[in-house]
Amino acid sequence: MRIGILSSNSKLYSTMRLKEAAAKRGHEVRVVDYTRCYMNITSHRPQVLLAGKALAFDAVIPRIGASNTFYGAAVVRQFEMMHTYPLNTSQAISRARDKLRALQLLARAGLGLPVTGFARSTKDIDGLIQLVGGAPLIIKLLEGTQGIGVVLAETDKAAESVMAAFIQLDANILVQEFIKEAGGADIRAFVIGDKVVAAMKRQGPEGEFRSNLHRGGTASPVKLTPEERSTAVRSAKILGLRVAGVDMLRSNHGPLIMEVNSSPGLEGIEQSSGKDVAAAIIAYLEKNAKPGKTKDRIQG
Repeated sequence: MRIGILSSNSKLYSTMRLKEAAAKRGHEVRVVDYTRCYMNITSHRPQVLLAGKALAFDAVIPRIGASNTFYGAAVVRQFEMMHTYPLNTSQAISRARDKLRALQLLARAGLGLPVTGFARSTKDIDGLIQLVGGAPLIIKLLEGTQGIGVVLAETDKAAESVMAAFIQLDANILVQEFIKEAGGADIRAFVIGDKVVAAMKRQGPEGEFRSNLHRGGTASPVKLTPEERSTAVRSAKILGLRVAGVDMLRSNHGPLIMEVNSSPGLEGIEQSSGKDVAAAIIAYLEKNAKPGKTKDRIQG
């Protein structure tokens, strides 16, 4: 099978592992910088080109960076027009990257979330703070990634100041209740198809409420409960993702979803769990990649 890995950095751990796993299983694999691709969108002969040459793959693995979501999704959509099988569809990637829309879809399906508020006007700040139960509370930039743009406000006054500043800068923010019992830790469940293939617990450093590995957090293996496994798989399906990293908090009333990632990193999960996640992804492609099988799985 001809596999294209859409990544703007061929030296990233995840990109290298996927390339290695595909080659090891006998596939022809190429890393393509999707930001350098350009497209012929003509209906009778759609093409994706790089350096003047048309690209042709049986399947593509999108590794789309958050800052390039719009263009990256357009490249994936173009491959879909060419009946190339995408590991994650363009619609699912866009859906997951829109944090507000993703949370609305998950909530509609009845999955557990921290109490979450969203507002536009500075006149509604007091109501928003009360909606999530008051301080301490979490304020998140909708466009933030890897823990950037996430603030813990320990008093109502601090929350008012931060929210007012963000809103006046025309930034879209979510406000969420602070789950104290999580203790600065969260769970990452790696979903492929209809099963969780690996999981890890991420713990933030002393005095840090964010557990992101990029911010000094540590990863360790963890055993998920049946409810956590079910929540992770359902979350991915609701957003239409075939592969996803589902981040959850352990609360007193069950697992609460923080975020669902369409391009989850492999380094932390492989090293902490000891599982060959890259090989599992390629095995999923071998089983499911069929010409023309590109339609998104959900509507909404």
